[in-house]
Amino acid sequence: MNTLASDREALRPPLVDSFGRRITYLRLSVTDRCDLRCRYCMSEVMTFLPRSELLTIEELGVIADAFVARGVKRIRLTGGEPLVRRGINDLALHIGRQLGGGTLDELTLTTNATRLAEHADLLAEAGVRRVNVSLDSLDADRFRLITRTGELDKVLGGIAGAKAAGLTIKINMVALKGLNENEIEPMIRWCGDQGFDLTLIETMPLGVVDEDRTDRYLPLDGVRARLAERFTLETIADRTGGPARYVRVRETGTRLGLITPLTNNFCDGCNRVRLTASGRLYMCLGHDDRIDLKAVLRSGGRRAVDAALDRALLSKPERHMFRIGGRGAAPALGRHMSVTGG
Repeated sequence: MNTLASDREALRPPLVDSFGRRITYLRLSVTDRCDLRCRYCMSEVMTFLPRSELLTIEELGVIADAFVARGVKRIRLTGGEPLVRRGINDLALHIGRQLGGGTLDELTLTTNATRLAEHADLLAEAGVRRVNVSLDSLDADRFRLITRTGELDKVLGGIAGAKAAGLTIKINMVALKGLNENEIEPMIRWCGDQGFDLTLIETMPLGVVDEDRTDRYLPLDGVRARLAERFTLETIADRTGGPARYVRVRETGTRLGLITPLTNNFCDGCNRVRLTASGRLYMCLGHDDRIDLKAVLRSGGRRAVDAALDRALLSKPERHMFRIGGRGAAPALGRHMSVTGG
């Protein structure tokens, strides 16, 4: 890029919503497909988007560039499972070129780790320094029950490959009543032994699944209270750009995050938006307001995308409206988490 073009980039105003929150974090979904079928996230039989409806890898790069030019400092690649998307390493390399130099601060990835071993070195080469791995059980049979198709050994191999590549690892565990709640304490100890952070997440009422979410909803305020009877939980001010609030488990050294969309709304400091693989920009995970950046990009190019971002921010709500209804209640939104980006 020449100097004049660089100067124009620098003059573009930051993205600020109508509540004064500056948007510095983009969650960029590259596919709605996944090679697992976690029962709290998906139905066993899913219909995915045809490839023709997806943004190309090149278009994803253009849109990522537009966000960085407007002050986004963190980009997380998500899915579905992002590592099933052909060209994901090329996209990571493209975005990674903007790391440092006062532009992009961090490029990260959320994955189920089934394919992480084969991608870890290339991700590290692109500038990825940490990954979030979704792992809800360390018991092989229970892991298969939760994921329907998953092989725990493959996931653990992916984690080992990422660790060997020098990537920092955080484990994301969805807390599920009657399914894995007795594994939370062992997971904390395992993460402490491995040197991993751990984040516990309340199940989110997105998309129709084959079970009633009321059967699995485990409020994390109660989990934290029970953990405090077994461990010393020290509140810390660490933030990683997302919604988690952290404590340090003194006995294991584990940094433990809690994501509580239902028991403790965390929207006051929201700094993120989400782009789906089909180019829909959602200003909030818990609302359906969106703008079609794919159509904007294909009809008007990069300049039109920049103007569309300003329009989009006007519709970003103050907070989400997640809830878990009674038995048989419809989810808060019909859109599955894998569509929006995990």
